[in-house]
Amino acid sequence: MLRILCKQLYFWGHKSIKMNNIILFGPPGSGKGTQAVKLAEALNLCHISTGDLLRSEKAAGTQLGLEAKSYMDKGELVPDSVVIGMIGNKLDELANKVDGFIFDGFPRTAPQAEALDNLLEEKTTKIAKVLALEVTEEEIVKRILARGETSGRADDNDEATIRNRFQVYLNQTAPLAEYYKGQNKFVSIKGEGSIDDIFAALQQAVSN
Repeated sequence: MLRILCKQLYFWGHKSIKMNNIILFGPPGSGKGTQAVKLAEALNLCHISTGDLLRSEKAAGTQLGLEAKSYMDKGELVPDSVVIGMIGNKLDELANKVDGFIFDGFPRTAPQAEALDNLLEEKTTKIAKVLALEVTEEEIVKRILARGETSGRADDNDEATIRNRFQVYLNQTAPLAEYYKGQNKFVSIKGEGSIDDIFAALQQAVSN
């Protein structure tokens, strides 16, 4: 199921309303998912995980879901246009119920970031903040290996795989950081420490 946390009523096209749209980045094992849920609850946002969104559309058998399935069944990446279409549909569906959105797992590339900006502009809104949890490679390896003791996932127990996933994240995120720094929206947050301390730092960054 798509994780959704929505309460208040707003409508696209009402230009006096300032939507609080946030992107949250973080390497595998950074605690990004946990913090995204906490931020959604605290700020009255809808948490949109693109992984959940793809699975939801696929299970529902929507046109976009079937198109995505055709790529996923072949082990191919779902095209950006399909993912953007799904996000657009979800924004329209929830636009009368939200204070804003928190995007988890999207965008991953500069073209995706540009496509998301264009989509939000069509909806008369935009990204307010881009928050990146900064965690060292050694800490990520330690966390995921510990998680692997109970997760049952083979890739959580292979140190070489964990390090490769971390490097892939860095390679993907570097151009995105520059893209959003150019818009003065990118904020790095120390992702090591207690969950509450990291959450407090994220809230402070949003309020600023």
